[in-house]
Amino acid sequence: MKSIRIGTLVGGGTADKIIPQIIPHGFESFALTFWQSTGQTDLYELAKRVRAQIEEHDIVISAIGVFGNPLTGAGDNADTLASWERLIDAAEAFGTKLVNGFTGRMPGSIDQSMTRFAEVFGELAKRAEARGVRLAFENCDMGGTWGGGDWNIAHNPTAWEMMFNAVPSEHIGLQWEPCHQMVSLIDPIPQLRKWAATGKIFNVHGKDATIAWDVVKEFGIHGPREFVWHRTPGFGDSNWSDIITILRQNGYTGSIDIEGWHDPVYKNELEMTGQVHGLNYLKRCRGGDYVPNPVE
Repeated sequence: MKSIRIGTLVGGGTADKIIPQIIPHGFESFALTFWQSTGQTDLYELAKRVRAQIEEHDIVISAIGVFGNPLTGAGDNADTLASWERLIDAAEAFGTKLVNGFTGRMPGSIDQSMTRFAEVFGELAKRAEARGVRLAFENCDMGGTWGGGDWNIAHNPTAWEMMFNAVPSEHIGLQWEPCHQMVSLIDPIPQLRKWAATGKIFNVHGKDATIAWDVVKEFGIHGPREFVWHRTPGFGDSNWSDIITILRQNGYTGSIDIEGWHDPVYKNELEMTGQVHGLNYLKRCRGGDYVPNPVE
């Protein structure tokens, strides 16, 4: 059953403090995340502490990542590219083969970011390949559009095709989640069916969305009313049984790591209540408890 593990995201800087507290809830994997920079964190010492915490449990570190803009390196993103390099080098110490984050983007349209993307991630892909590591890009628009934005170009399937043509490496792929497509009113199911078949989905974020279609029909998407909310799995519109079925049909053996801290209802004192509900919901969508077949 655990060919697809169900886990959650944990901030890299506090991972060794948080993980022992939430292990008893039943998470099967942890993805460690840093914002813009790994900072002063000694990654190898952190890896040693975290692996010691999970070694007596059937838990893995599914990924480590940094989320910033490695293409410009401007302002608070000055260390983002170096952080990608450090995480690629340290991945083995964490027992993972996956490093993830945003692609970054240059000023202007997605088209105008492609040359710099090819330069930066062409080199990072070579570094990753030499270490047996894969790189996955989260499909979050971070408020950007095709025409402009400050963080990430990997939020649209047309951009994915351009990216993978620009850097034709088996070591780069997607950290996909349905939520980030639904906020653009893209149906995630046919998209998943197509892209899972390519083998480019390296990791899945467990985050869903609720679309208020009545608001869309009455006010549109540029009016004063909110029309979509990020949700923890089990509270949104997606059928995760379908999602997991499609992943299984295409041989996916990675993890689904819940990205919390976004749900408008299950937040603050209800944050972990919502996450554990999402954990148990996703386990049921995966098929529930493993039951062996009868032996003839």
